[in-house]
Amino acid sequence: MHMSLERGMSANTVDAYSNDVMKLLNYCSDNGHTVDRVTLTDLQQFAADCYDLGIAISTLARIISGIKSFFHWLVRENYIEVDPTQLLEGPRVGRKLPEVLSIAEIDAMIDAIDMSKFEGVRNRAIIETLYGCGLRVSELVNLEISRIYASEQYVIVHGKGDKERLVPMAATTIDAIKEYMEVRGDITIKPGEGNILFVSRRGSRLTRMMVYYIVSGLAEAAGINKEISPHSMRHSFATHLLEGGANLRAIQQMLGHESISTTEVYLHLDRTFLRNEILTHHPRNAK
Repeated sequence: MHMSLERGMSANTVDAYSNDVMKLLNYCSDNGHTVDRVTLTDLQQFAADCYDLGIAISTLARIISGIKSFFHWLVRENYIEVDPTQLLEGPRVGRKLPEVLSIAEIDAMIDAIDMSKFEGVRNRAIIETLYGCGLRVSELVNLEISRIYASEQYVIVHGKGDKERLVPMAATTIDAIKEYMEVRGDITIKPGEGNILFVSRRGSRLTRMMVYYIVSGLAEAAGINKEISPHSMRHSFATHLLEGGANLRAIQQMLGHESISTTEVYLHLDRTFLRNEILTHHPRNAK
């Protein structure tokens, strides 16, 4: 009400700021903080965690602006005495983040795929898995068929530091993998690669560089004038979930964020909660 009446902001801007404040409140709740006891360090850690997700600089700047406005209001209304955001800095524009694709750009990449070929069916499954699950390229090339639980809609990913995490899968991703598995059955798989999901026509697992060429080639074919890599898909996953209202901690867990990605911590999260975060906030589930 303060923003719409006193500052003359549009309804969309007010909604965006409100969602940003809720992100902070949820983050504080997850970490055992209350608003009246939030410190500058807490806010800096929140901003750093958002940055590590790879969200767009403009989005991070808006989030911090909304938080500053919120705490200014708390001080003015005497809910708190000291404003912890006085020294909170916004993002440095000069620091380059991986490109983030729009939903339309991701759809354009998929539309550019020739689905009449084995490689096309496989590449669509690759794009849907990178974007639908937010995987690192190293996790994608080593993804095992036996770790995919299609009926339960999740996959177990072997990440950095030999740590495993459970990642929910969108129905679109599962359907693309099922379609790919049908044509994969026509390929002679090399010994030792039988459990590897994504393989070449020669039956060996893909390299990270091969996936890079697949993703960047599809971006070029779709007319996207950005420096796109597999990492761009991962950051698009995080950005779209965050902007859609997903819980920051849940996104960190699904990405295998190093600061909180140990198996012990992860297993204390409710699997249903994480899956609902994907089902509710990922664009692929809004179709």
